[in-house]
Amino acid sequence: MYKKVLVPLDGSERAESILPHVLTLAENHRAKIIFLSVLETPHTIVAADGIYVPNETIVAEHHHAMEEYLKKQQAKFKELGFDTDIRVVYGRVIDEICNVATEEDVDLVALASHGRTGLAQVFYGSVAAGILHRIDRPLLIIRAK
Repeated sequence: MYKKVLVPLDGSERAESILPHVLTLAENHRAKIIFLSVLETPHTIVAADGIYVPNETIVAEHHHAMEEYLKKQQAKFKELGFDTDIRVVYGRVIDEICNVATEEDVDLVALASHGRTGLAQVFYGSVAAGILHRIDRPLLIIRAK
């Protein structure tokens, strides 16, 4: 049923709380796991002319750090014999998760949520809620502790 599962991770323990569930899904369906990290708009610096430009050094360091983090997650699953891949992309988190889900033609997006409600959700936004309203395929959301 699930041949490809997209797993967005941001480096936090909260986001990683989805991994045991993904492991069970992968075991039951022999699914390929695609670990994804979305980096928001790159850090900027002010040039002499007052124009904001991306700080390429910071962007490259951030990209490399997230890629290494995803490779560690990938290695854990590969060690267990699962087919895996990693993607690091730039943009708005909700948009890019939906875009990659489409590009990779995944059967499921699996992620953890803060579980905020009410005003906290309004102030902080909710990636899970945003994806829920936009995604065109099955979504597994677990509430992180």
